[in-house]
Amino acid sequence: MTAVESRPAGVLETSETSSGHRPFGARVKAFVALTKPRVIELLLMTTVPVMFLAAQGVPDLWLVVATCVGGYLSAGGAAAFNMYYDRDIDALMERTARRPLVTGMVSPRECLVFAFALAAGSTAWFWALVNPLSAMLSLGALVFYVVVYTMLLKRRTSQNIVWGGIAGCMPVLIGWSSVTDEVSWAAVILFLVIFFWTPPHYWPLSMKVKDDYERASVPMLPVIAGNKAVARQIVLYSWAMVGVSLLLWPLGYTGWFYPAVAAVLGGFWLKEAHGLQARARAGITGAKLKEMRLFHWSITYVSLLFVAVAVDPFLR
Repeated sequence: MTAVESRPAGVLETSETSSGHRPFGARVKAFVALTKPRVIELLLMTTVPVMFLAAQGVPDLWLVVATCVGGYLSAGGAAAFNMYYDRDIDALMERTARRPLVTGMVSPRECLVFAFALAAGSTAWFWALVNPLSAMLSLGALVFYVVVYTMLLKRRTSQNIVWGGIAGCMPVLIGWSSVTDEVSWAAVILFLVIFFWTPPHYWPLSMKVKDDYERASVPMLPVIAGNKAVARQIVLYSWAMVGVSLLLWPLGYTGWFYPAVAAVLGGFWLKEAHGLQARARAGITGAKLKEMRLFHWSITYVSLLFVAVAVDPFLR
């Protein structure tokens, strides 16, 4: 990992951090922020419903708690490593300028120790309280996110979020393996749903904050391609996502409820994706492009889709 100044250029110092005074409460909040809890909410939203599907009913509640705690620790460790490595570019972007390492509320050394502790602790937790397979999948997701996405892809290619998003698909496999101690085709299908969901979920946000990424020299697709090209990719990935999401039913993993919900949700998604493409083709820019409509809908989509995954076993 490369070393940079602990307070990169462009950081706005607060009176608390510049004077060396860092209140305990603020420090606790800063360490929590290192784990990116809002992102982890989405990861757990895909983990728990898969456990219901794997169990074909209510899984052991202690196992659910153990898997969620281990997942939080692992994803939090990956996020902390990410903030350590990216603290130079975080200081250049408005939406990340208040992160703990940028403000100085947490030092790079503290962040790195914290990240290693979470990584080791989460692996041990999964191994002892869930099963070794889930532990290895969790560790693999962490390493992939830190090494492949953060260190190798993010600053080098516009395909960073496509392949780097694999780490965000792993909670599906972890949820399934925690119940069955194996990985089935059902888990692989849901893995692919998240894989194809990630780019059209993130690219609209990247379109909105394109100037941030451009300033930090991060080659997100909207930085190097026009809105038309980005919208076309969004539509292609959206169709792939919806198609894959419907495979669980013909393969016999769900009853009627899940495919019905998946079809309705997918229809709304495709309507939004094609609407964005139409506005991009018309040359509309700025607020009228309404790219964030798809971003916000994408969160609703994946939440409701996985609720359907959890509910379906009770209606078969």
